[in-house]
Amino acid sequence: MDQRIYLCLAHMSGKEQDFIKEAFDTNWVVPLGPNVNAFEEELKHFVGQNKEVVALSAGTAAIHLALIQLGVQAGDEVICQSFTFCASANPVNYQGATPVFVDSEEDTWNMSPTLLEEAVRDRITKTGKKPKAIIPVHLYGMPAKIDEICAIAARYDIPVLEDAAEALGSEFMGRKCGTFGQFGVLSFNGNKMITTSGGGALVVSNEEAKKKTMFYATQAREPFPYYQHEKIGYNYRMSNICAGIGRGQMTVLNEHIAHHRRIHELYKQAFADVDGIELKSNPDERFNANYWLSTILIDKNVTGFDYEELRIALDAKGIETRPLWKPMHLQPIFANNPRYVDGTAERLFNKGLCIPAGPCVTDEDVAYIVREIKKCMKK
Repeated sequence: MDQRIYLCLAHMSGKEQDFIKEAFDTNWVVPLGPNVNAFEEELKHFVGQNKEVVALSAGTAAIHLALIQLGVQAGDEVICQSFTFCASANPVNYQGATPVFVDSEEDTWNMSPTLLEEAVRDRITKTGKKPKAIIPVHLYGMPAKIDEICAIAARYDIPVLEDAAEALGSEFMGRKCGTFGQFGVLSFNGNKMITTSGGGALVVSNEEAKKKTMFYATQAREPFPYYQHEKIGYNYRMSNICAGIGRGQMTVLNEHIAHHRRIHELYKQAFADVDGIELKSNPDERFNANYWLSTILIDKNVTGFDYEELRIALDAKGIETRPLWKPMHLQPIFANNPRYVDGTAERLFNKGLCIPAGPCVTDEDVAYIVREIKKCMKK
């Protein structure tokens, strides 16, 4: 292959430039304006469930603003998924609170409902108070067992902050991920399903929560003719330029989702007769992943190579791959945090690899990638 194959490169519709030009022509280049408003409306329509959406500078900012509205503060604990990116847990620390890590289950690789309930009970016993929030993640676009997680959360009256940063367009029982919790988080980072170069959004339950989110995202300025501040605020609003990119991206979002699912199906067919390589797929008909990244587990006893050996071999052939997320409870920064683990995330981390799936990946690319993986197999 002459050109390198990347995991998930951004793909422009061509219409982004029109919205950006409009922003420049009308001088709306600040963190508000027609593109921001329109992008939020389009996202609101896409996710459904009568939710409201606030466009922000990053998905991490969205998690932070949700935690603030949930009253998370120093001395509190928040239950986080261990098997994910650090952005799910870091904002808990911004608030001076403590992430409590919960391991994954096999079916989805997401937060284990069994370990979640064990963690909630044990934290109440140990600390005398319940965790302030639960942050499940829909990893690699695979929906978590969000019905079971929400049922446990409701039983203990703990709000759910749903991290759907990787799951734009994924559905559980026909309902979009990001709409099950009291808050939902979306990401438009450069490698996500759609991009605004950087950016994210907070999905909220009503107009009041939307206004409160916008208040905190714009330095918590009180409604006075002069600048008055009674709470700490943040500079988290999305710019009108970035929102213009987002509007252009919304015109191809459904195409992107369909493409990722099709690429996954091609991998599924190609790996069907390959022993030692297991492609992650929907556990049953309730799950409809967007397959943001296609992921495989490698059985070295069968293949003769582990994920790192395969990663290096594919890299030499111009194919970008990436190890699965290193669990948060194994990260040095969280070495002393409470954790409820059974080894699942650690096992997945030690066996798994993300392979290219983005909108620029072609059928020929998939055939080449699979061919190169098969070449590495134990002779």
